[in-house]
Amino acid sequence: MRTITAIMGDGIGPEVMEAAMRVVDATGVEIKWERVLAGMTALNEKGSPLPQETLDSIARNRVALKGPCDTPIGGGFASVNVALRKHFDLYANIRPVKSMLGVNSRYSNVDLVVCRENIEDVYGESDQFIGKQLKHSNVWTSCARMTGYITEYNSRRFFQQVFSYALKNNRRKATIVHKANILKNTHGLFLSTGKQVFEKYPSLVRNGFVLDDMIVDNTAQKLVLDPTRFDMIATTNMFGDILSDLCAGLVGGLGLAPGANIGDNCAIFEAVHGTAPDIVGKGIANPTALILSAAMMLDYIDESKAAEKIRKAVEEVIVRGACVTSDISRGSGVSTMKMTDEIVLKVVGYK
Repeated sequence: MRTITAIMGDGIGPEVMEAAMRVVDATGVEIKWERVLAGMTALNEKGSPLPQETLDSIARNRVALKGPCDTPIGGGFASVNVALRKHFDLYANIRPVKSMLGVNSRYSNVDLVVCRENIEDVYGESDQFIGKQLKHSNVWTSCARMTGYITEYNSRRFFQQVFSYALKNNRRKATIVHKANILKNTHGLFLSTGKQVFEKYPSLVRNGFVLDDMIVDNTAQKLVLDPTRFDMIATTNMFGDILSDLCAGLVGGLGLAPGANIGDNCAIFEAVHGTAPDIVGKGIANPTALILSAAMMLDYIDESKAAEKIRKAVEEVIVRGACVTSDISRGSGVSTMKMTDEIVLKVVGYK
């Protein structure tokens, strides 16, 4: 039996976490869930948004499934998500985006993966208020400053994850997304490193895999016009954060978007969506994104047959449409528990 850390999260976190764990358990994979806290709930109950016992659990188990955690806007403690990624050196963020039959969305046949560098860029350094130190139009004005960095070392191992994922999952193309026309040193380094790493994967070239690059604003436009032209997007931390949400919107919303944070020695799997405070306690949260994140987790621990059972069950329940939450049905929907029950029944029924 394998022990996995279950970070329960805030808001709808506990609701969708319980749903995801039930579905994983239904596959028959033997997992002991070690429940811990992070975020606002942890701050209120433990005195810290990221208690030591949570860090110790993740370090000990090396795999975690995580519910969404609150991050105060404009004040309070720093992002728990960023802190976890930096603490455990989770340098690659993988976010699959795929159309599903039964989901009302603007596009069909979308099947792309956003790969986001996860610990550097402007999210990786500092954001500070420096007071009235800038003179503008002969007036001293308040000023805040953010700094960031991109290293060849981290970019290299990030792109190694990108191209290894491409090999393992039979992807056909990767687009490096950047702003190297303006940020010539930082994004120029990111871009050139990606091209250098690609040269170490001749088997991709033999299989017809294509590598190109695109400026981020042009990428955003082309994603909206025709997302099917993209297969993999490999990009920097902040651009990956923004573009992955945009891509999720193209196929039905964040309620369907899973994610994985990968390092050399540890991995944390989480949905892309937030804590949804407006629906907390109503029992109507869509559990799909975290359930699909749990399937990615099963792939990671070499339980791919169980992962495929989950993905198949989710797709069948959604295409049938009778037991899905209201954000999918665009009207009357069932509860989180009812949708989870239906997915569990499907999983159990597979041989």
